[in-house]
Amino acid sequence: MKKNKYLIQPNINNSFLFDKVSGFNELNEKINTKVVQERPLTIFLNNQEIVTLMSINDYPEYLAIGYLLNQDMIFPYEKIKKIEYDKDIQTIVIRTKRKTNYEKKMKRKITTSGCAQGTIFGDIYEKLEKTKLRSKTKIKKEWIYELSKKINLTPSLYLEAGAIHGCVLCEKSNPLIYMEDVGRHNAVDKIAGYMFMHKVLAKNKIFYTTGRLTSEMIIKTVKMNISILISRSGFTAWGVELANKTNLTLIGRAKGKRFTLLSGKSRVY
Repeated sequence: MKKNKYLIQPNINNSFLFDKVSGFNELNEKINTKVVQERPLTIFLNNQEIVTLMSINDYPEYLAIGYLLNQDMIFPYEKIKKIEYDKDIQTIVIRTKRKTNYEKKMKRKITTSGCAQGTIFGDIYEKLEKTKLRSKTKIKKEWIYELSKKINLTPSLYLEAGAIHGCVLCEKSNPLIYMEDVGRHNAVDKIAGYMFMHKVLAKNKIFYTTGRLTSEMIIKTVKMNISILISRSGFTAWGVELANKTNLTLIGRAKGKRFTLLSGKSRVY
């Protein structure tokens, strides 16, 4: 198989992301092993504190921008005036030309089922009810198999240490942007932030995640205007309901040459 060329992929040589600890294996032998670092990241939008996320914190700028995009706190064509990241106090401030105040919105915060506890604000669900994906993007069954194989063979933090989720932006059978984090919601937000900052268009793109297909993953994929979502994991009932309402193609349990399609069958051939 031809080696895939990513725009960005996991950096398994970044020692900032790991710690080494000692323990014992099943034979009572002493071992040293890698574990993933988990750190808080507090996001400010202008002068307002928005949220503190638990993250591996490898791309704080992408994570912060993507989170705010997917919460409708900044917009696709927003003018970002400045990004200020302070590694010592693990805080990032996104400054926009537009004045912002989301005090009322933040009172409707919902804790999601995402690992490391994700958040969604109540008005997002209301807007999603009116959203219908019109994309004519198609996916061949063969691409599903090829994507799964290429992604599984890519060197990753998961293969190094486990305890982590991955999300990948793809086009046809080619993975393009591969992000990992302790919560799949962070990984997808980092991809959204990368796309925003590097002007990567959603047209003809496919989204792949290693995590469960929950309501939160459906919402974030639809918010990014991507019409096909694939996972090697399973579904929640609400996730399937939202996918059908928004006309999202939802493919789960994608392992080997098997998969389950629960929404948007017209895009698969």
